[in-house]
Amino acid sequence: MDLFDYNVQERVNDFVAAAVSQANITRTNHVMWTMGTDFKYQYAESWYRNMDKFIHYVNKDGRVNALYSTPSIYTDAKHAETDTWPLKEDDYFPYASDIDAYWTGYFTSRPGLKGYVRLLSGYYLAARQLEVLKGRNKTGPTTDKLGDALGIAQHHDGVSGTSQQHVANDYAKRLSIGHKEAEVVVAESIACMVSPKPGCASSATKFQQCPLLNISYCPSTESEISSGKKLVVVVYNSLGWTRSDVIRLPVVSETISVYDSNGKEVESQLLHIVNASIKLRNYYTIAYTGKSPSTTPKYTLAFTASVPPLGFSTYTITSASKPASNFVKEVFFKQTGTGENDIEVGSGSLKLIYSGSEGQLSQYTNSRSSIEAPVKQSYSFYDGYAGSGQASGAYVFRPNSSNPIPIVSQEKNITVLRGSIYDEVHQEINPWIYQITRVYKNKEHAEVEFTVGPIPVEDGVGKEIITQITTTMKSNKTFYSDSNGRDFIERIRDYRADWKLEVNQPIAGNYYPINLGMYLKDDKSELSILVDRSVGGSSIVDGQLELMLHRRLLNDDGKGVAEALNETVCVSNDCRGLAVQGKYYIRIDPLGEGAKWRRSYGQEVYSPLLLAFTEQDGNDETNFQVSKFSGMDPTYSLPDNVALLTLQELEDGKILLRLAHLYETGEDKDLSVMTSVELKKLFATKKIINVSEVSLTANQGREEMEKKRLVWKVEGGKDNGPATPRGGPVDLLKLVVELAPMEIRTFIVTLGKGLSRRLVSADLSLQ
Repeated sequence: MDLFDYNVQERVNDFVAAAVSQANITRTNHVMWTMGTDFKYQYAESWYRNMDKFIHYVNKDGRVNALYSTPSIYTDAKHAETDTWPLKEDDYFPYASDIDAYWTGYFTSRPGLKGYVRLLSGYYLAARQLEVLKGRNKTGPTTDKLGDALGIAQHHDGVSGTSQQHVANDYAKRLSIGHKEAEVVVAESIACMVSPKPGCASSATKFQQCPLLNISYCPSTESEISSGKKLVVVVYNSLGWTRSDVIRLPVVSETISVYDSNGKEVESQLLHIVNASIKLRNYYTIAYTGKSPSTTPKYTLAFTASVPPLGFSTYTITSASKPASNFVKEVFFKQTGTGENDIEVGSGSLKLIYSGSEGQLSQYTNSRSSIEAPVKQSYSFYDGYAGSGQASGAYVFRPNSSNPIPIVSQEKNITVLRGSIYDEVHQEINPWIYQITRVYKNKEHAEVEFTVGPIPVEDGVGKEIITQITTTMKSNKTFYSDSNGRDFIERIRDYRADWKLEVNQPIAGNYYPINLGMYLKDDKSELSILVDRSVGGSSIVDGQLELMLHRRLLNDDGKGVAEALNETVCVSNDCRGLAVQGKYYIRIDPLGEGAKWRRSYGQEVYSPLLLAFTEQDGNDETNFQVSKFSGMDPTYSLPDNVALLTLQELEDGKILLRLAHLYETGEDKDLSVMTSVELKKLFATKKIINVSEVSLTANQGREEMEKKRLVWKVEGGKDNGPATPRGGPVDLLKLVVELAPMEIRTFIVTLGKGLSRRLVSADLSLQ
């Protein structure tokens, strides 16, 4: 009796009760039960045998009807009902599974992996463009392996930082393998483009790249440039408009000069590489390459590169007969203890003022925009909660207290390096936090490069490291964070639009994911921060923005990782907590003027200039047939409000093209408008045979997709709410793509074969 089906009625009653309970808080009489979770139901035969019996007996009971379903069947059933639906325009962040379990720690967890994914995402975008410009290799190498690795890393326990350590290692290894193959594609493409002749794939020019430039390791630039030789730097710009940016390279000699592609000397500056950077470089070079660096660079060479859209410029570095006059001297400022001797940094419109008494940032001024704002920047940490109950871990952020513990610099001394291109401020906050702030002559934002780690845990306490930018702005509990780098969503501290919030975790419950940046404002100005990787952030105090930069914790949070978030790196027997180096960018603008910088410079942060190096005989000019190039019509660039998201050659030779409008409606008075892209000028050297618009994922035609799109009845308004403006159909004669604010459009473009499949030809040179 007790062996077979003895509990059927009891289980059916439980099933029906659960269904009715959910139905009571669900619109319409269709209830979705999602089936499955991590590592469960791996023995499918047992699982489905029981589920089949469940469905049979529940339906036999007759109080509810149960069926195997799909998201499409469920959605169609909901749509068939006559009810109207509320329109939700914000998101659901932050999530909590308990009053003390806010899942906001993973916004920062494994910041090294997050940085690597972001770096390679930008590299992948550029490498695919170069693959198009040269022509895709039928037999390899291709960028596919890197694309696959980046796709896998988007797993919800991948880039989120919530996998076990050996799995995180696997993600990083796959990314590295894909990157290696993509580097070959990039090197071959550039070699082909500088010497555009048949058979250029076997070009004698071999290009090297330096993926560890962030720790000042670049073998290509670190050897002495012998007499009669020169180092050529090819600088590729994956954006659709001309840009100027500062290139920084480690070098061993101070007797060097930089020339552009016309043989004209370019302004440059040399800065000493500090001991803290050399120590980091030496340890991590061994960790990543398995061998010690053969040389130790003494200086950072910096110069400004100007690069055309979807194109490259070349620069040569040669040895000079005497030491350069551009050597930047260090000035050491000791804390005075009085209010005197404030230190002004910056030679352009932007100036940062540092307090002589505290050795800290005190004021931000911009002479062009007439901004003068008191501002402070500081570091603190939260103790990760490790008592009984919910611990802080890979997923969950649960600080021990609502008051972070300030990290105060013992010395309070700062070192300033003033150059013709940019100034640097060096601050050793403590033995495991080092900061370099850069103010560029021709830019109106401050760049903060931080090195955090190894976070000490010898006291048995896990720590979550934050930086805070504090102003006097009256932001009224309100700030704005991006949604996947696109819309900015208003966040109000201790508030949710959909329900009355009970505040149990005043810090963790106000943290949000920051992918592109965040800002706050008052009635006069706005403070913006952009980031170089996904992090968690908030505004816990009015006028202040807070970023969590790194976490090292000693307890598992019980949400599935089954491991503490305690990242370490080992070189032989020397094991240390992971140090993370990254950047964020700060700017203050008059009210309403910050969006231009957030959107345009945000693109530059995501898509840094790609560098390739080769050595040549000769003096100042390159020996390349093409030394400056744009993949577009030389007179054309994309509008300031358009990003080229994807330019990729598919296996059938067709081109996948995605174009995105960067602005929201009403975000900027000039750029939140309908705009257009001329495809004939984008593909200037090729005849366009056909353009077909497809869905975002490019797996069906747009018309076919729109026929299937459901129209929903919206509470208190028209169907689907107010009509969102959209760009019109593409005329196959004019070939102009219209883009409305925040619109992304995707196309399959068929190009004519012509004499060459490549988009590169010598006559397209900008020489």
